[in-house]
Amino acid sequence: MRAFLILEDGTVFTGTSIGSTREVISEIVFNTSMTGYLEVLTDPSYAGQAVVMTYPLIGNYGICYEDMESDRPWPDGYIVRELSRMPSNFRSEDTIQHFLEKYDIPGIEGIDTRALTKILREKGTMNGMITTNEHYNLEEILPKLKAYTTGKVVEKVTCKEKYVLPGDGPKVALMDFGAKRNIARCLNERGCEVTVYPALTPAEEIIASNPDGIMLSNGPGDPKECTSIIEEIGKLYNTEIPIFAICLGHQLMALATGADTHKMKYGHRGGNHPVKDLENNRVYISSQNHGYVVDTEHLDPKVAVPAFVNVNDGTNEGLAYTGKNIFTVQFHPEASPGPRDSGVLFDRFMKMMEVKK
Repeated sequence: MRAFLILEDGTVFTGTSIGSTREVISEIVFNTSMTGYLEVLTDPSYAGQAVVMTYPLIGNYGICYEDMESDRPWPDGYIVRELSRMPSNFRSEDTIQHFLEKYDIPGIEGIDTRALTKILREKGTMNGMITTNEHYNLEEILPKLKAYTTGKVVEKVTCKEKYVLPGDGPKVALMDFGAKRNIARCLNERGCEVTVYPALTPAEEIIASNPDGIMLSNGPGDPKECTSIIEEIGKLYNTEIPIFAICLGHQLMALATGADTHKMKYGHRGGNHPVKDLENNRVYISSQNHGYVVDTEHLDPKVAVPAFVNVNDGTNEGLAYTGKNIFTVQFHPEASPGPRDSGVLFDRFMKMMEVKK
């Protein structure tokens, strides 16, 4: 069945329908990872977006449900050059085609994803529609595309109630704004008892549980939409509890302490982004997935100073908070997918909690 990807600038790509055949409008973003498509699909940070995979062949090692980063896939749509329908992998339990159908994710294959990515790089991220309707009316569709926003998606992806992952070591409160499983796993592997809290949990409840450390997770959407969460994070900042934040958590902490964020032209999404640690000049190759960034131009050094910088474009990749046991990063030290270069940052967090004790 033919399918069409219609961008808000009027560009139309024609390909073949994959997954669900339902029509969807979403923000179109691209990911440059060569592997890890299942982890990308199940990353809650993609809620409200349709993902273009720049690597030309997707699905060749199938689906292994153990590798999922959440209970289900989150993108609104999936866009690939070629979909492999015959996976070769001893761990494979399913095909990506069936996986998309099972979770009602519409997609399109057979389009020129290089041309599409160049458009998104040159013009910036834009909204689009995936449809199988061959009689679409462009004049009716374009206003709908321009009007689309992701909205408050954190509430959509967070856990419904708190739960505990047992451990014999430090007690960590993990705020779930759309947390990937490997964040809790990285803490668990270091012996931590991890209590995962829904995104809208009041700060007073977190503080009353007397954790040794607090983790602020990744998540989807515009950080400025999370007004009530930002207010609660401000209360956590005013404690002496060590805090480590990743991605959206990094942005929310910045907003809670008076800094600003802005939307990037097309964001960073992939497993090959170099970031420099400004403390020791070490460069990590990092996994990333974000469309917003902290503005350091007017950052108050009495509150926080840049700790990491993106080697490619000079944007901020992390902050160290002055006089506080708090550090935050824009990239994903838990990887999944992507390199594990920066996993040592979890060890840094462990040392912060030891000092606190």
